[in-house]
Amino acid sequence: MGFKDTSVNRYLIIVALMVVVAISIIAKAAFIMFAQHDYWERVANRFVKENVVIKPARGNILSSDGQLMASSLPEYRIFMDFKTSERDPERAARDQYRRDTLIENNLNEICEGLHRIFPDKSVAEFKSVIKKGKELRKRNWPLYPSRISYIQYKEVKRLPVFRMSQYRGGFIGKSFQRRKKPFGSLAMRTLGDMFAGYPDSAKNGLEMAYDSILRGETGITHRQKVMNQFLNIVDKPAVDGCDIVSTIDVNMQDIAEKALVDKLEELKAIKGVAMLMEVKTGEIKAIVNMTRAGDGKYYEMQNHAVSALMEPGSTFKTASIMVALEDGVVDTTDVVETGNGVYNMHGSKMRDHNWYKGGYQTISVPRVLQVSSNIGVSRIIDENYGQNPGKFVDGLYKIGINADLDLPFKGSANARIRHPRDGRWYKTTLAWMSIGYETQIPPINTLTFYNAIANDGVMVKPKFVKSIMRDGQIIEEIPTEVIIPSICSETTLGKVQAMLESVVSVGLGKMAGSKQFKVSGKTGTAQVAGPGGYKAGRLQYLVSFCGYFPSEAPKYTCLVAIHKYGPGASGGGMAGPVFSRIAERVMAGSLKRSIDEAIDSTSVVIPDVKYGDLYQARMVMDELDVQSEWELIDGGRQIFGKAVSHEDGLLLCEMDLNDQKVPDVRGMGAKDAVYLLESRGMKVLLSGVGKVVKQSVPAGSRPVKGQVVKLVLK
Repeated sequence: MGFKDTSVNRYLIIVALMVVVAISIIAKAAFIMFAQHDYWERVANRFVKENVVIKPARGNILSSDGQLMASSLPEYRIFMDFKTSERDPERAARDQYRRDTLIENNLNEICEGLHRIFPDKSVAEFKSVIKKGKELRKRNWPLYPSRISYIQYKEVKRLPVFRMSQYRGGFIGKSFQRRKKPFGSLAMRTLGDMFAGYPDSAKNGLEMAYDSILRGETGITHRQKVMNQFLNIVDKPAVDGCDIVSTIDVNMQDIAEKALVDKLEELKAIKGVAMLMEVKTGEIKAIVNMTRAGDGKYYEMQNHAVSALMEPGSTFKTASIMVALEDGVVDTTDVVETGNGVYNMHGSKMRDHNWYKGGYQTISVPRVLQVSSNIGVSRIIDENYGQNPGKFVDGLYKIGINADLDLPFKGSANARIRHPRDGRWYKTTLAWMSIGYETQIPPINTLTFYNAIANDGVMVKPKFVKSIMRDGQIIEEIPTEVIIPSICSETTLGKVQAMLESVVSVGLGKMAGSKQFKVSGKTGTAQVAGPGGYKAGRLQYLVSFCGYFPSEAPKYTCLVAIHKYGPGASGGGMAGPVFSRIAERVMAGSLKRSIDEAIDSTSVVIPDVKYGDLYQARMVMDELDVQSEWELIDGGRQIFGKAVSHEDGLLLCEMDLNDQKVPDVRGMGAKDAVYLLESRGMKVLLSGVGKVVKQSVPAGSRPVKGQVVKLVLK
């Protein structure tokens, strides 16, 4: 009985001890979970950090010839952590003392290094910043107020203390990605921007249109301490964004921007657009959008080329005449009575630009376009479609002047050409629509329409991206997309092309032409409604010219549009010269002439060759593709001589160097002349530069060793 009691007691003691231990464990766990939760979480984070996002590098935007137009470059902000994260007061004090001692012992070297990297701040200023941060015990105390470059960051990281890890030294560098455009404002609105402070958020332009391709895919990693070293273990690698190759040609873009801005500044215009499109492919080689800012200078603020809905004016007359020709209601042999330049159109007066001179009277249909007669075009359309205006509008739709271009840009607009069935149709609507009023068309639609005329009737979609690349290799080509295979019949197209060429050769578009090649196109001048309508406030005009070049084999279509204050507006006189300047400079690189055209009685076809080393002379002549022949001396192995020009090329005559007489060095360069004379034991004094024109010791005389020869070179 006593033994059983003893066993039970022992059992109860063991159970009691186990309960006490269990309660202690639970209490300790609860204490850790709740009271020390934050501390142990920080400790754990020092050893393991899960699901850390790896941001991919954003792809670049390149020009058509591979030049960098937009790229992401790292920038940094630098901070100092003056407060330890330890919860244990004793350990925190120890770590804080160690860090403060490190900074104090290296303060001079740190501040001198920072001053060397950032000269705008003195050593004393950096000392003051560091001491104040240490005094306030700030965790993210900025050492420098602005973002710094990657190169500067690497220099800072070489300084004492800063080269240590963040936990030991307290230095913190925060990385930011910033989108850079090496060519500045060139095609800025087309390339697009990123939201400030949000490097992954595209704002507009190609950046936004191709954001999913440029952005890439984020990766995931976790940070873990292994054998007293922190390792970043990649769970899912980041995939960098692809590069896109735009259609923009940097040289053409620069040409177009310079030509447009010069004219805008001259006119003190409100804004302007210039676009250049490759005829066959639809590639936009240049696109300029300039707006006058408050400081009087011009900047790319908005993509007017694709978003501005404005009445196009007289460039629309080409579409009206094309519809009439296609329907057979008029032909190029017909004439139109325009009278004295003022015509009563359903109770409203329509005027030609020369009405104060008595108008154009009776003129042919081609002449109507050449002089851009409002009365001529409106009478053709009103008299043939007045009873069925819907047929005319259907004809406009058919030729694609209002085609939905489905452009990739945010804010791009579609042309608005209303139909009689839509309502709000008046007796005067058809007549004014035919000359470019009561319609709203973005400039790029006008460009695309004229490009179709240049492209033998094939309307192609404007293209802004040629291909997509990864690691320098093309992974996708962007094809040319045909919108309308044929905007009109070949007969109609031929007549329109002939009329557009005559607009420049004998019409109002002369200033858009060139002496080097033929240009085709149409002028445009439209009064633009201001804030108070057409009559209130200052008059505003949209002057433009749209056409293609060279006429006989079109390579490029170009549009220039300028929004200015009136009066004195002229599409041909204002936009035309800009078009001409762009066209001539773009074509300058491809114009080739035969050398025969440059040869006249004063031309030097065979270059003047110095006497001397004939092997070198012949090598140069072979490179220049100039025929040369040797005149050898029997048994001679000499390489010096002179070159004599004749009608078939050069005759290279060798000099007999076996003759020990003073050589004739006139016509030679200094090197060869000195070599020959010193080989005879003579000393040479040189005066001047160029070729030897005079030597003090006559050629053919017997040389004296040590004798001085003075050479004059010119």
